[in-house]
Amino acid sequence: MLDLGRSFLACVERSPDEIALVDGNVRLSYAAWFEHVRNVAGGLHALGLRRGEHVVTVLQNRWETATLHWACQFLGLIVTPLNWRAKAEDVDYCIEDAQGRALVFQDVSAQAVAGSVAAAKVHRIVVGEALESGVGATFAFGDLLSSAPAACLLHAEADDWSLMLYTSGTTGRPKGVPRRHRHERAAALAHVAQNLYARGERTLGVMPLYHTMGVRSLLSMALIDGRFVCVPKFDSAAVLKAIENERISSLYLVPTLYHDVVSHPDFERVDVSSVRRLGFAGAPMNADLMQKLVALFLPELFVNHYGSSEVYTFSIDQHAAKKPGSAGKSGINQRIRVVRLNTGDPEALAAPYEEGEIIADLAGDEAFEGYWNRPDADARSLRDGWYFTGDIGYLDEEGDLFVAGRTDDMIISGGENISPVEIESLLSLHPAVDEVAVVGLPDPRWGQKVVAFIKRAGSVAEADLDEHCRTSGLANFKRPREYVFVREVPRSPVGKLLRRELAAHQYEQE
Repeated sequence: MLDLGRSFLACVERSPDEIALVDGNVRLSYAAWFEHVRNVAGGLHALGLRRGEHVVTVLQNRWETATLHWACQFLGLIVTPLNWRAKAEDVDYCIEDAQGRALVFQDVSAQAVAGSVAAAKVHRIVVGEALESGVGATFAFGDLLSSAPAACLLHAEADDWSLMLYTSGTTGRPKGVPRRHRHERAAALAHVAQNLYARGERTLGVMPLYHTMGVRSLLSMALIDGRFVCVPKFDSAAVLKAIENERISSLYLVPTLYHDVVSHPDFERVDVSSVRRLGFAGAPMNADLMQKLVALFLPELFVNHYGSSEVYTFSIDQHAAKKPGSAGKSGINQRIRVVRLNTGDPEALAAPYEEGEIIADLAGDEAFEGYWNRPDADARSLRDGWYFTGDIGYLDEEGDLFVAGRTDDMIISGGENISPVEIESLLSLHPAVDEVAVVGLPDPRWGQKVVAFIKRAGSVAEADLDEHCRTSGLANFKRPREYVFVREVPRSPVGKLLRRELAAHQYEQE
C-alpha cells in the first residue's frame, strides 16, 4: 500500500493545476501547495525532527495546518493535534505523554502555550502574526516556508505512524490513539467510496483537524484531486459564504453545525444548489432536522456515519433520512457485532432489539492497534481481536444498528466528547457544593447539553458556579449550560452514582 506522502504526490502529478486548498484569499493549486509542503518539510528536517517523532499542534483549520499535516506525512513525523481551546495542563500532558519534539501554535492557543512547562522544552513554532501574549517562539511558520526543500522528501512507508489523536475517557485523562499511514489511507479510501465522492469533489474543512472527521475530509480530497476549503472557526455566515463562493459539493458535519447553518437568517438568500451530498457523524441527528435538511438541500446522498478515533468506520447508512436513528450496517473495512452487556465475550451475541455493547473487528483495515502508553485502556477495550467501543446499541430485524448511548456516560455535545468526571471534580471544589453529578441531556442544537446537578452545602447560585468554572480554566465548551439544585444526588447502595436517574428526571429538586 502507498504511504500518504506518495498518495499526495500522485495527486500533484495527476492534477498540478487544479485548485487544491482555499483559505480566505489563499488559493493554492496542487503544484503550488506541494512546493509549500516541500519547504515546510525541509524546515522541519532542518530543526532536527526525524521519522517517528511527534509534532504537537494546537491550531485552527488554516491552510498552514493542512500544509503542516502533509509535510509530516512525507517526513514520517507523527502529527499529534490538540483542540485549539486546550488549556496549559492539556498541553503539558500531551507533550509529555507523546514525547513531542515540536509544538506548533497560533494566537488563540498562545496563552495555553505560555502557561505550559513542557512547551518551554521543545521547539515552538508560531503560525500567524506576531503575538502580544509574551509567549516565546523559537521559529515562525514563515521560516519553515522559506526553508530549502528537504533533499529526500519520501521518508515514510505505509507501516509508519501517521497521526495520533487524543480521545477523552471517563477519568478525563486523554488517551492517545496512534494510527499508521495504511490505517489512515484505508479510512480515507473508504470515506471516498461510502460517500460516493467523485474526482474534483469540493468539501468544507470546517470539522477540526484535531478530530477524525476533519482529518478524513483533508485526506479524502487529496486522493481524488479535490478541493479542501478551510473555515478556521465555525461560523454559519462564513460557511454559507464558502458554500456559495466555492460551489461546495459535499458537506460532512456534526448535527449541531447543520442546525446552525440552516437556522441562519441568510440561508434562504444563499445559493446552496451545488451541494449534492450530505454526511454527518459525531452524534445522533433528530428526525426533524433530517427532514429539514432533505427539504432544503435535496441531497442525492445522505449518509449517517458512525465511528471513532480508534476505528474510523463502524457503520454507515447511506439513506439516513429513510430510517431516522439508524447507523446502518458495517462499513467497507469493518465487521461489527452487538454483544450482551458485561460479558466481555465477543461471541455472546445479543438478540435483535436487545441492547448490548457494540464491538468492532480489530482486523479491519481502519482499526488501530492499541492506545499509546495505556495498557490499562487496552485491557478494558481490546479483547480476543475485537474493540469494545463502550457504546450501547441494538440491531433491528433488518440488521441495522441503532446506537442508544454510552456505557461510560460520556457526553457528546456538538460532536465534542466531554468527560463528566472532569467537570464534577472541578465543581466539587466549590465550598458551597456538597455533591455534584454531571450528565448530558437532550438538546435540539447541541445533541446533548452539559447539565450539573448540585446538592448544596451552603448558599450558592447558578451564576456563582458558572463564574467558578470560567475562572478555573475549564474549556468553554465543557461548561454546564444548566444547573439543577437537588435534595440528594442519587446513588446505589454501594455508593455508585446513578446518572441515568438524573437523565430520566428521577430526582427531587430543592
